[in-house]
Amino acid sequence: MTWTWQFLDSNACVTSAPDELESEAQFHAQADAETWIGENWQELVDAGVHSVNLLDAGSLVYGPMSLHPETS
Repeated sequence: MTWTWQFLDSNACVTSAPDELESEAQFHAQADAETWIGENWQELVDAGVHSVNLLDAGSLVYGPMSLHPETS
């Protein structure tokens, strides 16, 4: 199984991450994928990624999940 993140822009259209992050965004376990997004979300936001979907072998597990902090 391959866990990957799908990156979405503010219009919920698939976009790409910076090359150095895009090449790192494949994982053997869900926990590894979730740890990675927790460590890299700010760099993704700075690059224009608004939200992400988590995929397992191409099938949607969950998402879209916003990378922006909730505001009250």
